[in-house]
Amino acid sequence: MAKQPKPSPKQIKAFQAQIWAFYEVSGRHNLPWRKTKNPYKILVSEVMLQQTQVSRVLEKYPEFLKAFPAVETLAKAPLSEVLKVWQGMGYNRRGLALKRMAEKVLTDHKGKVPHERGELESLPGVGPYTAGAVRAFAFDEPEIFIETNIRRIFIHHFFKDKEGIGDREIYPLVEATLDTKNPRAWYWALMDYGSRLPKVVRKNSNTQSKHYVKQSTFKGSLRELRGKIIRTLGDKPQTLVSLKRVCDNDERIKEALDALSKDSLIKYEKRKYQLA
Repeated sequence: MAKQPKPSPKQIKAFQAQIWAFYEVSGRHNLPWRKTKNPYKILVSEVMLQQTQVSRVLEKYPEFLKAFPAVETLAKAPLSEVLKVWQGMGYNRRGLALKRMAEKVLTDHKGKVPHERGELESLPGVGPYTAGAVRAFAFDEPEIFIETNIRRIFIHHFFKDKEGIGDREIYPLVEATLDTKNPRAWYWALMDYGSRLPKVVRKNSNTQSKHYVKQSTFKGSLRELRGKIIRTLGDKPQTLVSLKRVCDNDERIKEALDALSKDSLIKYEKRKYQLA
């Protein structure tokens, strides 16, 4: 496989100028998580934004922080309360992961979200992207990371006619073009530009990535069924019979219950299912 040539200084300068120009005029400057440098609040926003539209996070983010304004309040809150506030976000395991993160930060880091990448990645549910994002947005560190919108930009600009592009090919370009003097705002600019790009070019360049997976429809999915079970158990424990009734005798209910148990979201006790 031929190695992607490194962009010239002139190309880098032109690329950066284009991104910054877009951000100055059309950037989403008023997003609430961009108005704070609090690592906890930024961590909450990053987990919420995974596979979720910004418009939905804008509704839930202030509500979640009002209920759990600090690491300690989230760590000590009952899981049932956390999942109740999380309702409407989908992927309940992310709400569970946030609570587990808070617990570990409280016990292992005295309630302060760590600064070092290795310590961040040791937190439950935190991978390379989230660790890099927290370091960039909370601490203004020149991290190298990729997410959907960033991937889309680099494929569009540097791999126009190529298919099956791996992130390993993109990382050197992210590093070469990074504005190391202002990484926080640079990544904001990249994400905003990448978010707008499909509307301008009428194409999602991410389909050229070998990591691309089309998101499944939520309506009628197992995810929807799992969410319904969580909401039902948030009111009170239920027997299998009562859950089947609530879920219209969906034949996938045992599969959903097994998955929720595996994710430590629910437990079976005294012949009833309940939130863990």
